Amino acid sequence: MAQKADSTETVSLLFIGDIMGHYAQINAALDTTTGEYNFDRTFRKVSPLIQKADFAIANLEVTLAGAPYSGHPRFSSPDELALAAKESGIDILLTANNHASDYNLNGIKRTINVLDSIDVRHTGTFLDKAHKDSSNLMIMEKGSIRIGLLNYTESTNGRKVPKPAIVNLMDTTAMQKDIDKALAKNLDKLVVFLHWGIEYDSAPSKSQRMTAGFLFRKGVDIIIGAHPHVIQPMEFIPAKDGSKQQFIAYSLGNFVSDQRTRKRDGGAMVEITISKTKNISEITDYGYHLTWVNKPIIKGRRSYEVLVCKDYEDSDFKGLTEFSKNRMKRFIKDSRALLDSLNINVKEK
Repeated sequence: MAQKADSTETVSLLFIGDIMGHYAQINAALDTTTGEYNFDRTFRKVSPLIQKADFAIANLEVTLAGAPYSGHPRFSSPDELALAAKESGIDILLTANNHASDYNLNGIKRTINVLDSIDVRHTGTFLDKAHKDSSNLMIMEKGSIRIGLLNYTESTNGRKVPKPAIVNLMDTTAMQKDIDKALAKNLDKLVVFLHWGIEYDSAPSKSQRMTAGFLFRKGVDIIIGAHPHVIQPMEFIPAKDGSKQQFIAYSLGNFVSDQRTRKRDGGAMVEITISKTKNISEITDYGYHLTWVNKPIIKGRRSYEVLVCKDYEDSDFKGLTEFSKNRMKRFIKDSRALLDSLNINVKEK
């Protein structure tokens, strides 16, 4: 679609961290009277924010390998988890992560087939080489704006990727080939979403920084990270002396999980707006939203719900128990202490 010479178009992207599926979450979603699973409550209170974005992208850190369901260390969640994510407004689920091979070939194939069946876009794992060739680069289009998305993982927990399936691994030679192909597709921006880093470490590793430098040098504009299960810093580097804008969020932390220890019970959603005027595309707005996982007792049973921290701060934490209020406040304080001191040009929304 051609752009009018004097008009400005925009597209908004929302990046979401790890959607986990610990057994306690699976159990909480079970309706014991019908035997059916429902994860809608998990997403309900954060859904209005997700739905505002033109494209919401999250890491699906489970397989949809079918029953019997399981949590850590080999994840197989009910299909209803992905369905609830879709219904909340999440458009794209990324599948290249360290648990991608948890249930071997069946796990990879069934995850892909379920996502296809509920019409959720995905990338990161593939049925075979032909499937990867046709769908490795995801292009998000709005008007004349074209944003490319690639997804890779640092490991598969030592599990071999079963042939003919493919899991995108963080191999610099392969990534460079993919980036070169992507940049030939008339993109306005290219995003790479990586599953990397050291678990539970709030600082990016030397390896993460080296990989980020490599990707930026090769032409990537935005890097989003997950896997450490805690938040890591974010940076926005303006264009200067012929260089391009660069945005990186090293780790978004947990979106939803049953991890309850300090700093692991929440995460950050990163919001980026890209504007295009006279065929020039720029990142014009960016920031993050802190989210925290509440575990209320509903009708005598434990439940899980992702809450937007600012909403609860603004209402003096109305509706939370004293325990939950104190835990959310601790998460907010820890997260802001980290991000306010180490972020470069990236503020909370």
